[in-house]
Amino acid sequence: MENQSETQFYQDGAVTVTQSRFVTQSKTYAMRNISSVHVFEIEKSRIGPIIMILIGFPFLFFGDIFWIGLIIIGFAILCLFGIKNEYAVRISTNAGEANSILSYDRVYIQKIVDALNDAIVYRG
Repeated sequence: MENQSETQFYQDGAVTVTQSRFVTQSKTYAMRNISSVHVFEIEKSRIGPIIMILIGFPFLFFGDIFWIGLIIIGFAILCLFGIKNEYAVRISTNAGEANSILSYDRVYIQKIVDALNDAIVYRG
């Protein structure tokens, strides 16, 4: 049961941040155990599409298989632009660092990090 006098800093369908708890869909953290929090960017590898472009490039110089090269390069470019980095709420506790929430939306992650920082400051 939630304490009615507990100050709430953020809440949505998946996350609640109060002065004493950080609740996600799968885990609850005590704010007293969280020493720091920040946005962590998880960069996705783009090496696969780059290799595909390099493989498709020589095909452009052969007349009868020119179209195969265009298809390979076109598909690789679509893949390259489709790759998006993920962002995580990275918390540091006495047990180490952990990514607690993942999203492709940096603004969403930043809102949660800001709320967690406000809760840490509020606790003193």
